[in-house]
Formats: sequence, C-alpha cells, structure tokens
Amino acid sequence: MGRNSADIVFDSPPPVADARLAYGPEPKQFGDLRLPGVDRLWPLAVVVHGGGWEATYNLIHTGHMCVALGKAGIATWNVEYRCRGDVDGTWPGAGIDVSAAVRFVGELVERYPLDRERVVLVGHSAGGQLALWAAKRAQLPVVALGAVSDLRESAERVGPDGAVATFMGGMPDEVPDLYAEASPRELLPLGAPQILVHGTKDPSVPYAMSERYAEAAGGKAELVPLEGAGHFEPIDPQAHEWPRTVDAVRSLI
Repeated sequence: MGRNSADIVFDSPPPVADARLAYGPEPKQFGDLRLPGVDRLWPLAVVVHGGGWEATYNLIHTGHMCVALGKAGIATWNVEYRCRGDVDGTWPGAGIDVSAAVRFVGELVERYPLDRERVVLVGHSAGGQLALWAAKRAQLPVVALGAVSDLRESAERVGPDGAVATFMGGMPDEVPDLYAEASPRELLPLGAPQILVHGTKDPSVPYAMSERYAEAAGGKAELVPLEGAGHFEPIDPQAHEWPRTVDAVRSLI
C-alpha cells in the first residue's frame, strides 16, 4: 500500500527551524523561519497550518512542507496562532494573529536575507480560510490548499456543532456580520492573485467548494484540481501531487 498522506499529521517532527520568533506577546503568537541559505535574497512563503481551527493541531505538521519548500529555494515563515480551545482563539482571534504574523514579515525582511517583493501566503484547510482572508487585507498573492473558502456554506452543511459554527460562535443566521467579514467567498474580489489547489476526492473540504469559489471569483482565481487526491496530499512532500503545490507557489513569487 502507498502512503496515506493524512499521516503527515502524526509524522515525527521535522528538523528544527533556523529561528523561532515571536510576532506578538501571546504564547501562541510565534512562527518558525526556515531559510534555504544566506547567499542571496530568498522568496518567502508565509505558511498557515490547518486543523479545523482547533488548538489540538499546530505548526509541526506543516513544518515538513516548509522543509521541502526550502529545498525548492523558497524560505518559509510557518506561523502559529490562537485556535478554538485557546483564550480568544475563536473568530476574530485567529484572524488577528495571522494578520499580525503577516505584518511581521516587514521585520523579517529587515533581519534576514528575504526578498520583500516576493512574498506569498500559503494556507491549508482552515488555514486556507485565514490565508485568503489575510491576502485581501495585505494585498499579497495566496495559494489556498484544500481551503475552507466558504464559511457560510460549510456551517449550513455541517450544522451548529461543526468546526465552522463553533469557530465563528454561531450559525450564519445568528452572527451574519461575522461570516460576512471572515468568509473568503463573501470577500470577493480579493484584489490579489490566488491559486486554489484541491483534491477532487477530499473528504474533509468538498472540492466543489473550490469550484464554486473560483467561479464566483470571475476568472481571478486559478483552480488546480488534484485528480483522485484527498485532503492532505497538497501538504505532503511524499505525495506524488506535491510538485503541483510547489509549482503553484513558485508561479506567484
């Protein structure tokens, strides 16, 4: 049997980053910086991990893709953020953190050999929602991997006990203003280049969500289907679909 890419969540931690830096005063406001080298200015991917906005999950599992992106000549800023289960981890706390982590890139480029003109956001699953949301605020290109791009649809499909409704503090008809400000679908047009990479057999976030999002974006969002792939192949360097993720990131830097 081949590898199950969902195992990426349980793999042993990757090698330690070049630097772990705080971007804010809260315990989970930090990120891991990895540099391919010091001999030139490197493009930078700001990586936002997924995990259903639950504090059970963290940046360790996306560290593997960050190592692989480094081998492809791309520096990474793998950010942690408050999630459901942390104090103020529900919306808008997670968004506040990711936005602060993106602003911190301004300090990173002053301290490390990074090209400030070549920065891209990369988010997976719940982190895809946060990356798309942050992309509009920062006007930076974004690669969304199996992203929850439509919070309203997801909440209505799964129900009040699902990840979206609990993260948002209610269903769309209960807190409509929060959904309007947080859901990428409702923020269109983003005004920034965007690529959606999504497995057509994703059991966690339906591929159709990315299809509908790309259609609503009116040609401003490129959709890259991974035929037959599930939810974790886009972030698993051992998956044969992994080069598609690297190509998407490279195309925006």
